[in-house]
Amino acid sequence: MIFYGERNPAPNPRRVRIFIAEKGIDLPETRVALHKREHKSDEHRARNSLGQVPTLVLDDGTAISESVSICRYLESLHPTPSLFGETALEQATVDMWIRRIEFQLMTPVGMFWRHAHPLTAALLTQFQDFGESNRETYGRVLLWLDRELADGRAFLAGERYSMADIVALTTIDFASFTGLEVPADAPHLRAWLDRVSARPSAAA
Repeated sequence: MIFYGERNPAPNPRRVRIFIAEKGIDLPETRVALHKREHKSDEHRARNSLGQVPTLVLDDGTAISESVSICRYLESLHPTPSLFGETALEQATVDMWIRRIEFQLMTPVGMFWRHAHPLTAALLTQFQDFGESNRETYGRVLLWLDRELADGRAFLAGERYSMADIVALTTIDFASFTGLEVPADAPHLRAWLDRVSARPSAAA
């Protein structure tokens, strides 16, 4: 297998790196330089027609893209420790939180990045007012997350670290890179962030 990704701050390849670090999987990363537009090259589009990273190419040439899909595949090969849940309820809860983070949290971060950040200004027509409006949306979602974590559970989907925590951590860290910060009045979220950031895998 060949894992095609990119170094930080790219959040989606980092999801896979954290996942394989938690699993103890030996899967070296082949870097695709986003700043050089290598992800839009014909060579990479042959692996991923959308010209995105990460992409996992199997030994038979089959390519799997989308970070969560790659991690689900790796989970099936390396089921322990489980990061997608073991029981039906655990799996559904992890899945619920992954979707919530991607739709509720990653969407405003992505819109802010695309429309309000100077590094993306040359890539598209920016609508600055719209981009900046996502700053308030992002903060509001983080305060919702803080309330969700007020019940004292250790991680998003319960008492066990899961893929949901990986998706949330990489999103929040990338948001910080873009200039979106965690509100000071979110103590439960900040405690969760300290817990997941202290894991050795978070350095991936």
